[in-house]
Amino acid sequence: MTASNKATFSRFHSVLNSGDAEAIAQTIDEVVAPDLLFHAPVPMGATGAQALKHVWTVLLRAFPDLHVEIEDVIAEGDKVVVRNTVTGTHRGEYRDLPPTGRSVRYDEIFIFRFAGGRIAEVWGVVDVFAQMRQLGVIPGSAP
Repeated sequence: MTASNKATFSRFHSVLNSGDAEAIAQTIDEVVAPDLLFHAPVPMGATGAQALKHVWTVLLRAFPDLHVEIEDVIAEGDKVVVRNTVTGTHRGEYRDLPPTGRSVRYDEIFIFRFAGGRIAEVWGVVDVFAQMRQLGVIPGSAP
């Protein structure tokens, strides 16, 4: 089960860096349970797999060159834990902030729980403070 879950996660991650919103949505349909439980610091009005699609639509609109670099992957039982570094350039509206042209680099950790070979639940910890500081929303120098 662990190897299969890691392979499914790897497939999901590989499409995320494509920048192709349609391919991302299609892969979400294939590897994410429709009733996904999504726990992460992102504002949205959607639930389930639709919430995850919405997140990626918003992110790619705001940061068209978004790149998620995997730093660590730990898998055990029905869970895959991933620590990432995210980079991108703010080219579109994000959290009511017009494009700044600034680059961001922030960290995140996600836990993916699998059921029936699909991602069934996601917990996320995203360094939104660093992201907002780099975009100039919060005073202070970038980390």
